[in-house]
This record gives sequence, structure tokens and C-alpha cells, in this order.
Amino acid sequence: MARKLPNDVIASWPEVFGDISIKAIPAEYLQSIRVTFTDKEVWEIQMDSKEILEDGVTAEEVVAEMLEEYEDQIASIDFRVHTQKVKRDMIKNTRKFMKGKFKKK
Repeated sequence: MARKLPNDVIASWPEVFGDISIKAIPAEYLQSIRVTFTDKEVWEIQMDSKEILEDGVTAEEVVAEMLEEYEDQIASIDFRVHTQKVKRDMIKNTRKFMKGKFKKK
């Protein structure tokens, strides 16, 4: 099931993010994972933190481990996207693509 991006993400680049529906998020674009528990406690897991990077843990492993241990206590999981990185990569790749398409022969 595809979903629209959150309003704060759309606001950062509305002419592009406004029309996007997502089914999956590449792990390299995850900024953080926000977990809300049934007791209203909230954990914010920064995906670029030293602990995550040093351990070489993937986003998939973080979520799988959390679900295994706390499944009955989790109310929601919210994935926060690093929108500036997405924007930068989209611009870079679009320029690269367009340069190759319109190169003089």
C-alpha cells in the first residue's frame, strides 16, 4: 500500500515531494525511527548515531530486534526521512541523467 509523505516532508520540496507516494524507503535515507509504546513512552533512534554506525547495524535489524523484543508493547513506529539527502541525491542524479541524454554527438 502506497502512502503520501508527511506534510513537513512535502513542505521541504513541495513541487517534487507533493506528488510522491511511497511503498518503501531505502535505509540510507532513514534519519531516525520514532517508536511510541502503549504506555506513551517514545524512543527516538537516530540512524546516524555513533552506536548504530560503529556496530554496523542496519535499519532492518534495528526494527526486527525491536519488534521481537517489544512487539506487544509498541503502539506505532514512525520512520523519519532525511529529506535533504533525498533532495540532494535526486538533483544530482537528474543532472547526471540529463547530461547523458543531451550530450552532443
